[in-house]
Amino acid sequence: MELNHKILEYLNTLGYDTEEELSEFLSDKPRKAYDPFLLLDMDPGVDLILSAIDEGETVCVYGDYDADGITSVALLTDVLSELTDDVFYYIPSRFDEGYGLNREALYRIREAGAGLVITVDCGSVSAEEVRYGESLGLKMVVTDHHTAVKELAPDCPFINPAREDCPYPFNYLAGVGVAFKLAQALADSAGLDRRVLTGNLDLVGIGTIGDIVPLRDENRTWAKYGIRMLNLGERKGLKALAEAAGLKPGHITPEQISFVIVPHLNAAGRMEDASVAVELLRTKDDEKARALAEKLTELNRQRRDVQEKEFQKCCAVVSEKYEQDDVLLVEADDAHEGITGIVAGKLKERFSKPAIIVTPTENGLLKGTGRSVEGINIFDLLNRSRELFLKFGGHSAACGFTMEKDKLPRLRENLKRDIEPMLEEARCLREERPFGDIFFDSSEVTLKTAEQLARIAPFGRDNPEPEVVISASARALKRIGRDGKYLSFTAVLGDGRELRCVDFKNADDTEAVIRSRGDEGAGKAVTLKGFLSGQSWNGRKYLQLQVTGAR
Repeated sequence: MELNHKILEYLNTLGYDTEEELSEFLSDKPRKAYDPFLLLDMDPGVDLILSAIDEGETVCVYGDYDADGITSVALLTDVLSELTDDVFYYIPSRFDEGYGLNREALYRIREAGAGLVITVDCGSVSAEEVRYGESLGLKMVVTDHHTAVKELAPDCPFINPAREDCPYPFNYLAGVGVAFKLAQALADSAGLDRRVLTGNLDLVGIGTIGDIVPLRDENRTWAKYGIRMLNLGERKGLKALAEAAGLKPGHITPEQISFVIVPHLNAAGRMEDASVAVELLRTKDDEKARALAEKLTELNRQRRDVQEKEFQKCCAVVSEKYEQDDVLLVEADDAHEGITGIVAGKLKERFSKPAIIVTPTENGLLKGTGRSVEGINIFDLLNRSRELFLKFGGHSAACGFTMEKDKLPRLRENLKRDIEPMLEEARCLREERPFGDIFFDSSEVTLKTAEQLARIAPFGRDNPEPEVVISASARALKRIGRDGKYLSFTAVLGDGRELRCVDFKNADDTEAVIRSRGDEGAGKAVTLKGFLSGQSWNGRKYLQLQVTGAR
């Protein structure tokens, strides 16, 4: 399919400006993937793992409780099970242990008989914990993708493309991407059947999409193949989860992975125990898969209820005390720890500012979780106050930390000081951005154009869905959703054709712009931007614009 020249021009602005780059980007069977042994420490890491297995050592895969960590654990445990029967996994409790390696867990793992620990999606700033594990007699291999700080890096095989000294061609793999590269290297070295790898691509796709890493380069390859493998329906747990969540197995979209599958997997660690999700991904039993899927569905429902109540409370606190602050630092003394990250993300969206929520721990400390807006690297921002933290980690869009409570006022002052230069830089970037990405004439607003836009998917960080811009008059305005929160209307194009429009984000602003043209638009043109897509209902295809702005 040839592309509209305006879509091609848009792809050029993203950096895809040669025939080879465009072909790879749009291909249903992308080939961009790199030799896993290009990752620093992959050779010694694989040698250590295989020698430990040859010596009869029990292996523990140590992970994280989010979707990236859960898929990493399930994937690597599955691959290692092809090499040894002596493998188990450990995911720390979000509530009792927190993120990352901790001494008590390593002690318990050693007591359980493990001789080797392999981390996935954690460990980049765990030098002390790794030394402690080795003092217990544990062999240690760290795989991770979070920002690596040289002075805190572990002194063991440390496989992380984000290391400054790592020559790997692509630095932005998800944790599950790094785990998959280790699995590739192990499979190559041990002569495993390639189906062991291809059978786990669904997990790589889910973890990659779920962790909001850049959906470019090798990540795009894993996301595309992962979606395809997921829709083959071979993993019993994911098929059962799709059915329980009201999705149509075999027709799951990237958006449904982001907004349905991933939240359900995350709900296990947020509300109870991440092992529920790992077992769902690993089970070969239909009945067990259905039971675990129903369990995750109930945990996700609980998560939504608790999350909404806490979000409303935090919004009230911000409006009362912190609305003028450039970084929202909110104390939520009785918040459910499992949902603070989501609430921080929703605060970020509501107020268009970086948002951090801190909650007290049982031992008198504060645990913080933050989410950031485009243009503000929250890891860099908080790293300038590293001396205030007992534990700290994350990346540009999200972070977590532990600190002593009496240092919170100093952190608040530091944030006010350190955000200024970052805001100025982000402001300049925003001012340079045009209204929307692609302007279409009426004749170009067609199902064919929508199909071409869909080829840019999967959308995500560094590959956003393009906002198209059209000029039209609007009529039949109608508020929809609970409490009339959203807006629906019809856009009449210049050639008289009608386009269904919905606004889920800025309904009040969009309606105000339309009505400023006169009652129901009065036939006067309004410029709309949003996401153009083809929809179907009862066998009939139609166009829809999900509006993101109007002027």
